[in-house]
Amino acid sequence: MSKQNQRKMYGETLVELGKTNERIVVVEADLGKSTMSNLFQHAYPERYFEMGIAEQNMTSFAAGLSIAGKIVFTNSFAVFSSGRSYDQIRQSICTARLNVKINGSSAGLSDFGDGATHQAVEDIAIMRAILNMTVLVPMDAIETKKIVLAAVEYDGPVYIRISRSDLEDLFPVDAEFKIGKPYLMRDGNEITVFACGIMVSKALAAAEILEKEGISLRVVNVSSIKPLDEIEIKKLAFEVKGIITAEEHTVIGGLTSAITYILRGNGIPVEAVAIMDQFGQSGHSHDELLEFYGLTENNIIEKARGLLK
Repeated sequence: MSKQNQRKMYGETLVELGKTNERIVVVEADLGKSTMSNLFQHAYPERYFEMGIAEQNMTSFAAGLSIAGKIVFTNSFAVFSSGRSYDQIRQSICTARLNVKINGSSAGLSDFGDGATHQAVEDIAIMRAILNMTVLVPMDAIETKKIVLAAVEYDGPVYIRISRSDLEDLFPVDAEFKIGKPYLMRDGNEITVFACGIMVSKALAAAEILEKEGISLRVVNVSSIKPLDEIEIKKLAFEVKGIITAEEHTVIGGLTSAITYILRGNGIPVEAVAIMDQFGQSGHSHDELLEFYGLTENNIIEKARGLLK
């Protein structure tokens, strides 16, 4: 299966949008070559602002541009986009529901070489907790493009979580992305796996292996963490024996919290494949860290077998 880079697709999509929408402006916190916002800089230098290593100032500046009628994309690593700028996002952008899109690049453990200080494993929880914020986690480059297109059309603050790694193309090219909608990737009747980001591919791989054992997994891509269609989630959790959530994020406050809240009180058992209240660390590769923190198809398989027992 082909792979593409979400960051590259993100930058290329901004360039494409910039051709016909002069309201789009991009601001960067000294990481343009990595976030690939620099593609927009090369195409439209008059609408690109390099703010230096100053995420708080960048975010406040973006708020001002939004008030002036611009559609603003801010850019930094996810750990800095969500953490260093929290107060400015809450106070300047979200209280006024300004039209600012926040790119959290190199999210999760994907910045494998730089360790805990650069690995955002709690950013979904931070952003999900802020009122008026929309939180989107594309599973591949195809969905990244569709999410950026949807974010431009949506009037309000949006957080887009982007991986550093090349990811398998899974989202149907001809499918429409809709904010709030979960996407059924594979049907099954024994276990439903709600996954986001890179963990969708792990869930699909687990489903292939378990099918040979006669175990049927339903795999759902939950790229819209907030808002999330509760009625549809309940339908996808209906008539199965158990639920698994899978996310490259702490088990606290992210996808697992969103799904378990929706399914509260129905008595169905839920297991989580997630990071268990730990910081990241340096590794030789993204895959090495995913395995260390239990974020693989084998961990999903183990949880599925346990639920059926």
